Amino acid sequence: MISRHKLYSLALVSVAVILMLVNIVNAASFSYISNSNDNTVSVIDTATNTVTTTVPVGNGPSDVAVTPDGTSVDVTNGDGTVSVIDTATYTVT
Repeated sequence: MISRHKLYSLALVSVAVILMLVNIVNAASFSYISNSNDNTVSVIDTATNTVTTTVPVGNGPSDVAVTPDGTSVDVTNGDGTVSVIDTATYTVT
C-alpha cells in the first residue's frame, strides 16, 4: 500500500511536469538568420516557416545567439560590432 505522503509527492511532481510541458508547448519558437549581403537578420516563425520581420543590423552580420531568457538576440557583425535585437520590439538597442 502506498502511503499518503508518497501519493502527495507523486501528485506534486506530476503537476510540475505538466506545467513545464504546457510552458514548452505554448512558447513561441523563432529562428534568427543572419543575411550578410543585406546587413539584416530575418526572424522566422518556426510554427509556420514564414519570415515575420527583417531587422537591420551592422555590416556583414554572421553569428547569432539568443539570450537564455529569450529577450534579446546578439549578432556579431563583420565590421567588429555587435548588434543587440530586442525580441519584444525587433529593434536594435
